Amino acid sequence: MFVNSFKGLSAAWVASNWPGIAASQAYAQQTAQSAQPAKWGAFSPEEAVEVEAVAAQIIPTDDTPGAREARVIHFIDHALVTFERDQQHIYAKGLPELQAKTKELFPSAGKFSALQSAQQIQVLKAIEKTPFFTTVRNHTVIGFFASPVHGGNHNKAGWKLIGYDDSLNHKQPFGYYDARESRG
Repeated sequence: MFVNSFKGLSAAWVASNWPGIAASQAYAQQTAQSAQPAKWGAFSPEEAVEVEAVAAQIIPTDDTPGAREARVIHFIDHALVTFERDQQHIYAKGLPELQAKTKELFPSAGKFSALQSAQQIQVLKAIEKTPFFTTVRNHTVIGFFASPVHGGNHNKAGWKLIGYDDSLNHKQPFGYYDARESRG
């Protein structure tokens, strides 16, 4: 009975959020197929650059693609105008705080995105306990590993990094417990 309650709750959540989910999918597909840059929904172009710079430090580019190549910023922007609309205030408050901390630590800096990588990390360490950093980190990780239909994980960069095969063609044993079950 407990499990059936969750099934009903899940179905109800999907049903009530279906317009936003469908709009997110359509938006991501349209953006992926378009040669033109995406229009920002929650961010100004300048804000998008700053958030992308933060995300690029959270999942940096090295010998594998990072948040920038996975286009996590597009996931975050679109999330903030659809299913994460209630998180917009965190970015609205956090971006000015990010710039203030940047100026405090590096008075000659114009903005966070213009700092060197080591300087950016220093600023992020100074704000890592804030709701802004926590939210950007969560959105970055989700956008990096979510289905590409939601605007991030471009070219399945996150899935390739962890070796995820999205074919859904899995064979037993999935794990220790499955091997034990298949032996009877």
